[in-house]
Amino acid sequence: MRSMRLAIPVLAALALSACGGLNQTQQRTATGALGGGAVGGILGSFSGNAGLGALLGAGVGGAGGYLYDQSQPRGYGGGYGGQRGGRGGRGGY
Repeated sequence: MRSMRLAIPVLAALALSACGGLNQTQQRTATGALGGGAVGGILGSFSGNAGLGALLGAGVGGAGGYLYDQSQPRGYGGGYGGQRGGRGGRGGY
C-alpha cells in the first residue's frame, strides 16, 4: 500500500510532463478527451458501467475538441508568434 501512495503521484507527473510540447490543436483535442472521459465516466457509473462511459466520453470529447479547433479562424501568421505590424515578423516599420 505504501508503494501505491508513491506510484500514483509519480505516474501522474509523468503523464502530465508528456503534454509539454503540444500545439494548440493537440491541446484542444486532449482537453476535450479529458473532459469527455470524466463526464462519460460519471454518467456511465449511473448505469453500472463507468469504464465504457469514460471510453465513449473520451472519444466524443476528443472529436469535439478537434472539431472546435478546426472551426476557429486562423489569423495572419498563425497566432501569437510575436509578429508586429502584420509584416510576418520581419520588423521594419
